[in-house]
Amino acid sequence: MYVDDMTETTNAARAASSRDPAVGLEAVASLRLLVDQLQELQVENAREQGWSWQQIAAALGVSKQAVHKRYADRRFLSRRESC
Repeated sequence: MYVDDMTETTNAARAASSRDPAVGLEAVASLRLLVDQLQELQVENAREQGWSWQQIAAALGVSKQAVHKRYADRRFLSRRESC
């Protein structure tokens, strides 16, 4: 299952609570991928707007080290701040 629009997202969310584990687990995996993509997009937005790793970490509820480790090597590393 690949989620690429609102209808498919809604369907995946419904399927995630299916009593059939094959359906439910596939839906959960698809939703996890979608959330990861959205989070990366928002981290990129934050870095482009000058947010520090600490600000991003606080917004995500994780440590600065965790968010830096996951995203620091991405193309959107701030030109003004490397850590």
